[in-house]
Amino acid sequence: MNISHEQVDDVNAVITVSITPEDYNPKVDQAIKDQAKKANLPGFRRGMVPASHIRRTYGKAILFDEVNRLVNEQIASYIESNKLEVLGQPLPKEDDQADYNWDFKDEFSFDYEIGLTPVFETPFTAESAFTEYTIKADEETLAERMKNLRRSYGKMTNPEVSEEGDVLYAQLNQVDGKGEPIEGGVFNTASVRTDLVEDKKIKKSLTGLKKDDQVIVDFKKAFKVADAARILGIKEEEVEELAEPAFRLTVKNINRLEEAELNEEFYDKVFGEGVVKTEEEFKEKVREEVESMFIQNANQKLQNDMYTFGMDNLKIDFPEDFLKRWIQATNPDVKPDELEEGFDDFLKNLKWTVIENRIIRENGLEVKYEEVVALAEERIAAQLRMYGQGTEPGDEELRKYAVQLLQDQEQANRLFDEVKALKVFNYLKELVKIEKKEIEYDKFLELQ
Repeated sequence: MNISHEQVDDVNAVITVSITPEDYNPKVDQAIKDQAKKANLPGFRRGMVPASHIRRTYGKAILFDEVNRLVNEQIASYIESNKLEVLGQPLPKEDDQADYNWDFKDEFSFDYEIGLTPVFETPFTAESAFTEYTIKADEETLAERMKNLRRSYGKMTNPEVSEEGDVLYAQLNQVDGKGEPIEGGVFNTASVRTDLVEDKKIKKSLTGLKKDDQVIVDFKKAFKVADAARILGIKEEEVEELAEPAFRLTVKNINRLEEAELNEEFYDKVFGEGVVKTEEEFKEKVREEVESMFIQNANQKLQNDMYTFGMDNLKIDFPEDFLKRWIQATNPDVKPDELEEGFDDFLKNLKWTVIENRIIRENGLEVKYEEVVALAEERIAAQLRMYGQGTEPGDEELRKYAVQLLQDQEQANRLFDEVKALKVFNYLKELVKIEKKEIEYDKFLELQ
């Protein structure tokens, strides 16, 4: 057996595998014997089919399978032992048209094309500079969060006169330019959230209303298409096609969510008994909660900045023709125009992947199974808290859930990639220059 590779250019090569009958016949003979023991053929007792009969009947198919398996094993071993950084998988060379007898005497020679990772140095050095933000909650963000908490623990009332933010339970009749009902027009009875109204003039017209009051509302001006469709009970495309977007809104009921009072009972419900006792402590606790959530926003910003830096500062060429053939070979349902349309995005993802892999390999970083399990447990626990599933599960139960989740290959791959990305991120944070800077949340949003 002989295997070698020839460099075509910096990112393309051809691997040639040559094998003789002495290389493959022992494996073929063993495969035939194994098949004979398992065969269930007419005229023979199960497991008693002569190997000679299997060879005559299925020999060429078995030979083909074993030669193919042997070639693939040898190529994989060769790539690993020679530390070739390949992209995708080897593909049989398109012009390899050798004609074989498949009579157990052929000397085979197969050519496979491979795409190689370009030679490059990662663009990150000790001189690379980035900003890590500590996001502080601005007063508007704090006020909004405090208001949402009070509304979450508030109570529903039915006032006589509507105010901004109320929900109007109303009858909706489509009308013409004169305010007359359109025969066969849209009719519905639904709840109308006034806080969703985008037009200020229309929003004002919905305040000061009482039961049975009527007002004409242009739904295309008042709401986003999705909100209008939901309220009117029609499809979004039907909203866009409305020639007459005016509706007579007749109030049937007014609903108002009263905010919870700032008192000890409310504080205990939100934070636990005795944790918060005053309005000032409430505000500071909310600030602490909000700013802890902002840490993830800041980390995401820094990761995005590193990604952009890496992509902008690394100029490399990929074996594009080979990669297109590989994508097409492994995804035969992808149409040529679809392949071309998505190929640039594929190359961008591949570029960052080779940067990550180079950092992982050159610095001895390793993604361990336990780390993936730990991330799965963290995600499951967070989900249970979000949906209020009562008492959190113990460590053993949480681990059982995590292991079950990782049996889904797609989920396992996603979590593995997240752990790998976090390891690269943490490594880069130690390598590059980091300037720490405080910024209010509203100012931070302007950076996005």
